[in-house]
Amino acid sequence: MTTTPTPVVPAAPLRQNRNFSLLWLGEGVSLLGNATTAVLLPLLAVVDFGAGAGWMGALTAAAWLPWLVIGLPAGAWVDRMPPRRVMIIADLVAAVALASVPVAWLAGALTLPHLVVVALANGTCTVFFRTAYGRLIPGIVETHHLEQANGRMFGTESAMQVVGPGAGGLMAQFLSAAGGLAVDAVSYVVSAVCLWRIRPNGESHRPTSDVEPLATRIREGIAYVAHDPYLRPLTLIGGLSNLGLTGFTTLLVLFMVDDLALSPSAVGLVMMTGSIGGLLGATFARRLSQRLGSGRASTWLLLCSGPTTLLLPLSRPGWQIVWLIAGLFLVGLFVVSGNVIRNAWRQRYVPGHLMGRAITTSQVVNFGTMPVAAAVAGVLGEHLGLRPTIALMAGIHLLACLAILRTSLARLRDLPSTLHSPR
Repeated sequence: MTTTPTPVVPAAPLRQNRNFSLLWLGEGVSLLGNATTAVLLPLLAVVDFGAGAGWMGALTAAAWLPWLVIGLPAGAWVDRMPPRRVMIIADLVAAVALASVPVAWLAGALTLPHLVVVALANGTCTVFFRTAYGRLIPGIVETHHLEQANGRMFGTESAMQVVGPGAGGLMAQFLSAAGGLAVDAVSYVVSAVCLWRIRPNGESHRPTSDVEPLATRIREGIAYVAHDPYLRPLTLIGGLSNLGLTGFTTLLVLFMVDDLALSPSAVGLVMMTGSIGGLLGATFARRLSQRLGSGRASTWLLLCSGPTTLLLPLSRPGWQIVWLIAGLFLVGLFVVSGNVIRNAWRQRYVPGHLMGRAITTSQVVNFGTMPVAAAVAGVLGEHLGLRPTIALMAGIHLLACLAILRTSLARLRDLPSTLHSPR
């Protein structure tokens, strides 16, 4: 007696995934608010308070310092909690923190230390949100859709960053930078509502029943990343790369206002160019990965992104601002497309029960260098000058990208699906 095989029902396309659509909508609105804040917060400090390189460093350092302070325990905590709940709470706390800026401004009580505290609070919420996001998306998206989903999320982020800086610059020019931050506060609420409407149904959404001590769980996450031959070099390269990228980004708004004599609206428009590059990078990342292989594509994108940052310090007032525009565009193009490929690979590669801890261990290194970079850039900008400091930080990013050639990853056509299946 023959048995008729059970037909395999093909998975529904990503556009029919209600949970992902809600996540995409909420994050799109929130990312638009974030993109305006990326311009409005430093503009508020520079234009309204006359902040120099030191305060620029303090603002940026405060936003990334939480990764160093609570990054590792956050990963262990999130692995034991429902990720959607963590993300909703993070959204609501961030909304309250950002809403305090326009309220204090209207009351005449806004200060630079207040802005630093808000950046710190927002950064803390980001630690928990990003960690939980890494656990949420593999459970609401089919495995073979992960690259497409990550590309769509990164593409949306870049698209919002195309609109956001320009909108933020115009708001600062004609309204006020403090008032513009209210947009971001509202966007976090929208994100929380969309997350609340998601109905998770995967095992990855359930908190683990592990009762091991927190310190033990943290050590497991560190050991997993430290001993993995692929995660370890990518984590170290990412940390050094972000040291350079954050260093020059910290001084970028001040450089454009003081050295290039750009208006707030022009600052927003120039910042858009990097986002346009990022949007294109996210759009073509999946196609590039399929054509070259995820390993080759990741390596070549790193190698191409390094030299592009050296264009930034070449810019001068007048037509030579084209060097800044070209540099920002190319950095966005290569960095974002590489991130799409590597993030999708990591979500397939790391076991679900270790996802939160593996992500935060990597991001503590990746993002932990950022407050250091911001503080160093602030000090060097005050004593060495803005242009030399930007050139120095661009050189650090270049060295980080070239370091991929010293690893076994540079010889892989595809990044492995498991530790024992390199190709």
